[in-house]
Amino acid sequence: MAASELYTKFARVWIPDPEEVWKSAELLKDYKPGDKVLLLHLEEGKDLEYRLDPKTKELPHLRNPDILVGENDLTALSYLHEPAVLHNLKVRFIDSKLIYTYCGIVLVAINPYEQLPIYGEDIINAYSGQNMGDMDPHIFAVAEEAYKQMARDERNQSIIVSGESGAGKTVSAKYAMRYFATVSGSASEANVEEKVLASNPIMESIGNAKTTRNDNSSRFGKYIEIGFDKRYRIIGANMRTYLLEKSRVVFQAEEERNYHIFYQLCASAKLPEFKMLRLGNANTFHYTKQGGSPVIEGIDDAKEMAHTRQACTLLGISESYQMGIFRILAGILHLGNVGFMSRDSDSCTIPPKHEPLSIFCDLMGVDYEEMCHWLCHRKLATAAETYIKPISKLQATNARDALAKHIYAKLFNWIVDHVNQALHAAVKQHSFIGVLDIYGFETFEINSFEQFCINYANEKLQQQFNMHVFKLEQEEYMKEQIPWTLIDFYDNQPCINLIESKLGILDLLDEECKMPKGTDDTWAQKLYNTHLNKCALFEKPRLSNKAFIIQHFADKVEYQCEGFLEKNKDTVFEEQIKVLKSSKFKMLPELFQDDEKTISPTSATSSGRTLLTRTPAKPTKGRPTQTAKEHKKTVGHQFRNSLHLLMETLNATTPHYVRCIKPNDCKLPFTFDEKRAVQQLRACGVLETIRISAAGFPSRWTYQEFFSRYRVLMKQKDVLSDRKQTCKNVLEKLIVDKDKYQFGKTKIFFRAGQVAYLEKLRADKLRAACIRIQKTIRGWLLRKKYVRKRKAAIIVQRYVRGYQARCYAKFLRRTRAATTIQKYWRMHIARRRYKVTRTATIVLQSYLRGYLARNRYRKILYDHKAVVIQKWVRGWLARTCYKRSMHAIIYLQCCFRRMMAKRELKKLKIEARSVERYKKLHIGMENKIMQLQRKVDEQNKDYKCLMEKLTNLEGIYNSETEKLRSDLERLQLSEEEAKIATGRVLSLQEEIAKLRKDLEQTRSEKKSIEERADRYKQETEQLVSNLKEENTLLKQEKETLNHLIVEQAKEMTETMEKKLVEETKQLELDLNDERLRYQNLLNEFSRLEERYDDLKEEMTLMVHVPKPGHKRTDSTHSSNESEYTFSSELAETEDIPLRTEEPSERKVPLDMSLFLKLQKRVTELEQEKQVMQDELDRKEEQVLRSRAKEEERPPIRGAELEYESLKRQELESENKKLKNELNELRKALSEKSAPEVTAPGAPAYRVLMEQLTSVSEELDVRKEEVLILRSQLVSQKEAIQPKDDKNTMTDSTILLEDVQKMKDKGEIAQAYIGLKETNRSPAMDCHELNEDGELWLVYEGLKQANRLLESQLQSQKRSHENEAEALRGEIQSLKEENNRQQQLLAQNLQLPPEARIEASLQHEITRLTNENLDLMEQLEKQDKTVRKLKKQLKVFAKKIGELEVGQMENISPGQIIDEPIRPVNIPRKEKDFQGMLEYKKEDEQKLVKNLILELKPRGVAVNLIPGLPAYILFMCVRHADYLNDDQKVRSLLTSTINSIKKVLKKRGDDFETVSFWLSNTCRFLHCLKQYSGEEGFMKHNTSRQNEHCLTNFDLAEYRQVLSDLAIQIYQQLVRVLENILQPMIVSGMLEHETIQGVSGVKPTGLRKRTSSIADEGTYTLDSILRQLNSFHSVMCQHGMDPELIKQVVKQTFYIVGAVTLNNLLLRKDMCSWSKGMQIRYNVSQLEEWLRDKNLMNSGAKETLEPLIQAAQLLQVKKKTDDDAEAICSMCNALTTAQIVKVLNLYTPVNEFEERVSVSFIRTIQMRLRDRKDSPQLLMDAKHIFPVTFPFNPSSLALETIQIPASLGLGFIARV
Repeated sequence: MAASELYTKFARVWIPDPEEVWKSAELLKDYKPGDKVLLLHLEEGKDLEYRLDPKTKELPHLRNPDILVGENDLTALSYLHEPAVLHNLKVRFIDSKLIYTYCGIVLVAINPYEQLPIYGEDIINAYSGQNMGDMDPHIFAVAEEAYKQMARDERNQSIIVSGESGAGKTVSAKYAMRYFATVSGSASEANVEEKVLASNPIMESIGNAKTTRNDNSSRFGKYIEIGFDKRYRIIGANMRTYLLEKSRVVFQAEEERNYHIFYQLCASAKLPEFKMLRLGNANTFHYTKQGGSPVIEGIDDAKEMAHTRQACTLLGISESYQMGIFRILAGILHLGNVGFMSRDSDSCTIPPKHEPLSIFCDLMGVDYEEMCHWLCHRKLATAAETYIKPISKLQATNARDALAKHIYAKLFNWIVDHVNQALHAAVKQHSFIGVLDIYGFETFEINSFEQFCINYANEKLQQQFNMHVFKLEQEEYMKEQIPWTLIDFYDNQPCINLIESKLGILDLLDEECKMPKGTDDTWAQKLYNTHLNKCALFEKPRLSNKAFIIQHFADKVEYQCEGFLEKNKDTVFEEQIKVLKSSKFKMLPELFQDDEKTISPTSATSSGRTLLTRTPAKPTKGRPTQTAKEHKKTVGHQFRNSLHLLMETLNATTPHYVRCIKPNDCKLPFTFDEKRAVQQLRACGVLETIRISAAGFPSRWTYQEFFSRYRVLMKQKDVLSDRKQTCKNVLEKLIVDKDKYQFGKTKIFFRAGQVAYLEKLRADKLRAACIRIQKTIRGWLLRKKYVRKRKAAIIVQRYVRGYQARCYAKFLRRTRAATTIQKYWRMHIARRRYKVTRTATIVLQSYLRGYLARNRYRKILYDHKAVVIQKWVRGWLARTCYKRSMHAIIYLQCCFRRMMAKRELKKLKIEARSVERYKKLHIGMENKIMQLQRKVDEQNKDYKCLMEKLTNLEGIYNSETEKLRSDLERLQLSEEEAKIATGRVLSLQEEIAKLRKDLEQTRSEKKSIEERADRYKQETEQLVSNLKEENTLLKQEKETLNHLIVEQAKEMTETMEKKLVEETKQLELDLNDERLRYQNLLNEFSRLEERYDDLKEEMTLMVHVPKPGHKRTDSTHSSNESEYTFSSELAETEDIPLRTEEPSERKVPLDMSLFLKLQKRVTELEQEKQVMQDELDRKEEQVLRSRAKEEERPPIRGAELEYESLKRQELESENKKLKNELNELRKALSEKSAPEVTAPGAPAYRVLMEQLTSVSEELDVRKEEVLILRSQLVSQKEAIQPKDDKNTMTDSTILLEDVQKMKDKGEIAQAYIGLKETNRSPAMDCHELNEDGELWLVYEGLKQANRLLESQLQSQKRSHENEAEALRGEIQSLKEENNRQQQLLAQNLQLPPEARIEASLQHEITRLTNENLDLMEQLEKQDKTVRKLKKQLKVFAKKIGELEVGQMENISPGQIIDEPIRPVNIPRKEKDFQGMLEYKKEDEQKLVKNLILELKPRGVAVNLIPGLPAYILFMCVRHADYLNDDQKVRSLLTSTINSIKKVLKKRGDDFETVSFWLSNTCRFLHCLKQYSGEEGFMKHNTSRQNEHCLTNFDLAEYRQVLSDLAIQIYQQLVRVLENILQPMIVSGMLEHETIQGVSGVKPTGLRKRTSSIADEGTYTLDSILRQLNSFHSVMCQHGMDPELIKQVVKQTFYIVGAVTLNNLLLRKDMCSWSKGMQIRYNVSQLEEWLRDKNLMNSGAKETLEPLIQAAQLLQVKKKTDDDAEAICSMCNALTTAQIVKVLNLYTPVNEFEERVSVSFIRTIQMRLRDRKDSPQLLMDAKHIFPVTFPFNPSSLALETIQIPASLGLGFIARV
């Protein structure tokens, strides 16, 4: 198609504009060939007639469709020309805030002049490993491409960063270096990457300065080679510098500064170490005040100085050398203040004792007089003689400045040299990536030697760039087999020849410098004579003879010849240099030793490289005159050699280009100046790239992309199975001119403008389809609207007519009702008037009669109350007299009885002191007890009979009493009623008389009362109405207040609930943070441990040489395998006795966790010992105090204590008897070793049980006797002395002390109750008792006996219930055994005879083993019971012994009846399995090897029960615990942990292996908890499982170790998951088109883009789902805990969501409406997967919320303020930066979509400015949620586990 055909009506074009460079316009009519004028309509609303050039007739540039504007790659534009490039950059920079854009192979970077959050670690991680075209343009993408090509092609790379001052070259180079340092890391522990980055602050301080264009402008060029080893890790770096701007040291233009280091020194002058430099403010020095701008806004020079010093220290420059550098720099500043005074026109002098010069000489260590002399003189040497000549003031000033520049240049080179030495690689460099930060093309009003060299360098770089672009184009065409046609591109070799060839500009300049009287004018004349009119690129200005013009590739530049010779010579007086070389300051002469090896301030060796500024193009052999010749080389010659060497290096590498653009000269953020931008685009070669691309086939599509995009232009019959042939057929129909496209192997190549034409055809087709759809839909809507209106009209008519009829009927009804209402209303009025009159009369009568009745009632009541008062007063007087007499009588009786009791007490005391009395008491005590017991029984029976009789009598008495009382009350009521009736009759008669008198008065007052009643009625009605109104108001207020109270309560409740929820969430977050911090530390520790192991292995391989005869030990015993297994000197010294007994091969290192646990236990025991010692001391003090009190207390309880001592002696004798019996039992048990002897039913068992029963019964009888006797004694004493409170309290206190010494709790309780009952005061009816109080004593004794009998009955009941429960359990077990036997019998009947016998034998062995284990457990329980009884008896004997008085010899022990125990021979039964596995100590390594190291997870997971290795290991631990072998337990656990770590280290990238050992580690941890014996873990166990608990060791410390190991395995599992899923996520979630046809593919540029169509080998969403199914099935097969599976799934979904969202935020081509629909569909598929797996409650769905909201954000409407509000409320899981980024990146795929306006984005930012969220743009895809391991007990019985032969564990045996 002809290009002119595109110039139709409404087509948009670009026309030149002097202000905006290019302006957009729209055609008002079609263009026809031959038209000279185009009618255009400008965007600002004006019409314009654009005249075409009559000679060229060139039409204006066409504008690209809006859909192509804002593309990542400029070569993706259909129309490739300058205005399209400029507009695309402007839209991306201003509207989308995107500073990076591709232009083919070039990255265009525009300086935003503000900090952007796009350079963090998260962005680096996002770009790492990605293809260059897959992500949005970024400097990191270029760096990743270079790094990837270096590793893939094994070819060195270069990144060329160019641009003018202030464009951001230095920052771009810095970020590229940071990327390499972050991604690759260093190959050693010397942190080389940090040193590489640390070189930036140093070089910026000494080589950067503030200019009018840039606050941190690099005033030198540098090329940094970053070296890598074979594993592509940073090992070092090397730096080359170019053309330092030395003139800035002595001169700065207005608003500019000197190098930063000078101002940093002045800002730090007050530091103590800088006092000797004698510095001050920067305005006091000539070299720093000329620009008049010593301060940069926002920069603290003092802090920058600290950063510079820190960087020097990191690079190994010592403090002494740093101070030396600062001395030289300070000396330069003071040298600039040296002033000269003119003597005459040809000589000058320095003032005497000139302070600046004196300070300079002191700092430099040179002689003042000598330096003063040579600053004002110079030495001239001729062939015959040498003489000294004075110089003028101007010459002296220039010589001073030249010296300062020379010193600074030398110092600069010295610093660069030593930075290179610090960055020197210690190992051989395999490859490198060079980063070239060099000045761009410069043109100013006055251009001198520096601009000439800069532009010369850019000419060389542009030539290399053009050749590289041309080469890439050629390679692309040849690869696709496209016919190659020569493309004409600009070759700047003639310009280069003009500069550097023989008799070129540099050659003539060097020749003129060698002339004795050469000047700038003579050099200019030579240039004119040589090149003017001979070279088309060289011109002479019309009005100047001291300038020349060169036509560079970017523009014409006029250079002023003045100063060229001086700058090229770089002249410095040799005498001044000699003075400096003779300095006492050692560092200063070192700067001028060009050929001598400098002293390095670091420990690194020399890099072997010399600075390019001092390296010749062709080095010659060393000669004595080489130094002099090198010194005489001009600056131009040195620069040319350096540039040639640089070009050789670049040509030997693969270049990558970064072109930095300065958007404006005012340093305003995100402000775009079109003029300045176009100027730089022309100068940096971007437009040349565009021109080369446009000359060929710039637009390139794969066949699949073309088919997907332009499927709408094809008919169904055109679509073939072969996509390539389909595209060919369609293109031949659409584009007639075959020269406009070419078919390659995999792509279709289009010339410029053809894609726009195809887009126009596609848009027209879609527009026509839209019009047809709109026509149909609008017709349907209108028809639907008409039908709806017609139906509505009919309905309205029907309702109106019905309403009219209803209104007429209503009128008739109302008329009839009004008549009826009038009739009834009139009747109602008359009746109401009559009722009011009658009611008033009745009310008056009732009030009057009531008044009279109340008066009579008051009089009767008064008389009755007077009678009642008299009755009660007389009764009280009689009772008082009686009580007084009774009290006196009782008092006399008490006194008499007390006297008699005292006499009896004396007699008893005298009798008690005699020995005979004791004997009599002892002899008859048992008989008395029996008699008393019988007497008590008889009295108890009598008491019961009496109680029954008494109860019957009380019932009869109560019934009769109630009957009489009711009769009496009835009579009293009748009497009162009679009296009242009599009084009422009299009062009525009197009232009748009075009423007759008052009747007349009433009638007279009736009228007045009626009047008052009416008034009162009216007032009352008014008052009632007022009250009703007030009541209504109050009710309203009440309701309002209640509503407010309810709302406040609700708000308070909601507030409290919110606070509670927030606090709970905060606590959960804190807990998760702590858990995450701990797990991160654990992960870091694991990484360091692996690093340590690797280093140790390397050291072993490098250093260790095995000696002859040395036997290598198993690595399992290595002390550095784990942090939990290491040996120490202390442990070795403590274990010497044990180690001498064991062989050396069995030495096991000390387990640190057990050592810590034992140490902690020892500390606790010491504390308990100290507490017990303190308690014992306190008890002893109490005993001493109590004894002292007893000695002081009068012996008032002698008889009782003596009596009780007798009983204690008797009990002690019984205790001895019990001891002897227990000793016999112990002997019997020790003699019978076989467990069958003590089995239930055996003779020994029966004897044991009978004797224990007899002992317990005897003990209970003795307890009862003691309690009865004590209660009787105390009650007797209380009956004798009821009033002696003091003695009673004292006695009760002593009794309580005795009670406290009893061991049995029941005994203490019963005794205390008895004592409390006896201490009670007698009741009021004590007079009913007989005089001697025997009945009371009997009653109390019976109560005590009843309590004891009740307690015995309860204990017997409990024992009976326990026995019944045990019998039921045995019956149940027998039933189960019977069922099992029947099942086995049925199974055996089905087997052949041989197998039947074998099965029966196996069953019998199993049964006997189980019985044997049960008997052993019963024996252990009995042993525990015996030990407990022993302890109780010992304590009881000790307590009795403390109270013993000394009569043990008088008590004869009772006869002990021993039943002989004869051993019975019973056949031994086989034990049942106890769930333990026994292995030998020497088989431990074999066990670990077969069960862990060589185990294949797949076979175990498929064929065996889940977690089998964990169960086997725990059963082995149980057996070691059963044997009480702590060393075996520790060794096994340590070996297990180390072996698991080895397996994971060896096969840590295999998901099945990691999942398998995570599952088994958790199961092992759960087993340790389940069988630990702790109540919290045992409550889920069966009784059988509780019997399997560990008995000897507490493995809590090892549980923590296993928990940490499980955390490490979980983190490793997550890393494996991430590595497997990482390649699938972006392709499956973003790029794959799950819903076909929704999103169209946009045109792409030269950069390869990942197609959104799933090609062969690409991943889809189904790939992700299949992988998730695989993960889930593997974890389920391994028996992983369900809660842990949920956590793994949650982490997996977080990774999927984070990676997808991060890529979405970094890819502009993915931010569209259709892509949002694709993402939401993909997320729904993931949610469906969660539902299928029943994992919706795992929290995985919530992790996808940011991705879901981002997809919704792509689809919602984005225009109005309501839309902004909806977006802000909807996207609560996205940060503000993410929301703004998505809106900025939003790109329409079709013309019918609209872009997001800048104002809308600003509205969103304003609404979200108060939101407090993270400023981070990307999600942390490496984040791992803290993992927890909820306790999950196993229902599997350990004794049922079978060990398969496939595991090779035949050496272990089941126990």
